[in-house]
Amino acid sequence: MIQAVFFDMDDTLYDTSGFASIARRAAVKSMVHNGLKCSEDEGYECLMEIVKEKGSNYDKHFNILTERINGEEDPLIIVNGIITYHNTKFAMLKLEPESFSILLYLKSKDYKVGLITNGKKLKQWEKLVRLGVYPFFDVVVTSEEVGVDKPNAEIFQIAMDRLNVTADTSIMVGNKFDVDIMGAYNVGMQSMLINSDLTKDEEQFLKDNNYTVTHLNSLIDIMKIL
Repeated sequence: MIQAVFFDMDDTLYDTSGFASIARRAAVKSMVHNGLKCSEDEGYECLMEIVKEKGSNYDKHFNILTERINGEEDPLIIVNGIITYHNTKFAMLKLEPESFSILLYLKSKDYKVGLITNGKKLKQWEKLVRLGVYPFFDVVVTSEEVGVDKPNAEIFQIAMDRLNVTADTSIMVGNKFDVDIMGAYNVGMQSMLINSDLTKDEEQFLKDNNYTVTHLNSLIDIMKIL
């Protein structure tokens, strides 16, 4: 019997990929307007190379961008990029209606609800507060806090321990097979995949290992299962 439902955050509870691109383009436009010596397209292409090199959680993308293009860091250009990025991102940060509905449903049914997310602790908590959903979560576990990333089984075990539940009474809901689904598999937990499709190799892995993943078209589908 399922007692706890754990969620991933980005691209599971809300769409982050779409607005991140818009926010980055807006930031580059502001930086070019304030002295970044390139076109907006050139600046965006360079920024995305830096994001790929350093990862999305790195906090000095714009510093490197100004150094690579202008030859030195310029605080005025960097700050314009940072402010425009965050203003645009948070203006677009909205919870999908089904996310609120399913969280409300789970709490009304006395399920324990947790969040297991890769990323910086304060950054992820800020999203929860801005989205207005932090009261729904009984536990929030970030990779920065515990020192291991999904799909490492340890971060899942820590989350379960904090809720005093076991793998056979828990389920993970996420959008990434290699991170969320494999993490649940590694710890022996059931899982649900949303906003993503399985590749042929992933389907073969599941078949070979006799592991079933429930595919969700919407988070509301959880109501039909739990």
